[in-house]
Amino acid sequence: MKVSIIIPTLNEAENIERLIDRLEYYGGEHLQEIIVVDGGSEDETCYLAKGRGARVLKSPRKGRAAQMNYGVQHSSGDVLYFVHGDTLPPKSYMSDIEGALREEFISGIFRFRFESDRWVLKVNSWFTRFDQLWCRGGDQSIFVTREVFEDLGGYRDDYVIMEDYDFIIRTRKNYPFKIIQKDTVVSARKYETNGYFRVQTANLIVFNMYRLGFSQERLVNTYYRLLNYRYGRQPYK
Repeated sequence: MKVSIIIPTLNEAENIERLIDRLEYYGGEHLQEIIVVDGGSEDETCYLAKGRGARVLKSPRKGRAAQMNYGVQHSSGDVLYFVHGDTLPPKSYMSDIEGALREEFISGIFRFRFESDRWVLKVNSWFTRFDQLWCRGGDQSIFVTREVFEDLGGYRDDYVIMEDYDFIIRTRKNYPFKIIQKDTVVSARKYETNGYFRVQTANLIVFNMYRLGFSQERLVNTYYRLLNYRYGRQPYK
């Protein structure tokens, strides 16, 4: 097993070094490469990532789906592991992935917990142990074999929001999918900026709009109207 780690970034100078250090330190012999795919950062994300030994690519298109697909095109591992720039996978992430593959789960995800002591966020995190779509998300970090990723056609390039949900839904329809019962640590900055109930309301509205088949334009514009969300994608104009 050789694992290519793909990290889509946009202005992650605050977090990227500790993430790469953690992935490198605990990656062991199975770690093939760490690829940072940047969507046009205006801070020192790329400089800092290179300094930590990651391979840095500048994506021709902004948006996590397009950036992750671009990273896969330039990777060589037989297993792909997608990690957001403001998260920290468990120290045992590599052996956890190896164990899941040995059990013939060719794709999966971790639980998560927020980097916060707020009890309401702990409640949110607790639910990620369950096998329900609304408990999922890309922040939990997704692993998949290259063969399956290619068979599914990768992430949908036309998605600028909910791309992880779409990928998980398509994967689970055809392949064994495992929820590893260990935590990826996720930044709580969105909640700190907007407040818990505002974020939960936005998540609920957009999640249900997605399920009802609303367009990407409607989804992303609604999300950005509801939240002050400094990171990542920009709304449609």
